Amino acid sequence: MKKNMGSADKVIRVILAAVMVMLYFTNTVSGTLGIILLALAVVFVLTSFIGTCPLYLPFGLSSLRKKINAPH
Repeated sequence: MKKNMGSADKVIRVILAAVMVMLYFTNTVSGTLGIILLALAVVFVLTSFIGTCPLYLPFGLSSLRKKINAPH
């Protein structure tokens, strides 16, 4: 798969995943919502490590910086 996530996007996803896990394990969020947040946290971490967000693909989105061609 083609990479479509920039560094900032990856860091934000990992931070959000950590917050979701913390909310679950401190019993701030529990039950079905807690399980959903844990699953979403796993998805965020996996997509961060892979560097590709499947939801970006159909829309042609990318948070990667565009390469600027330097004049010769």
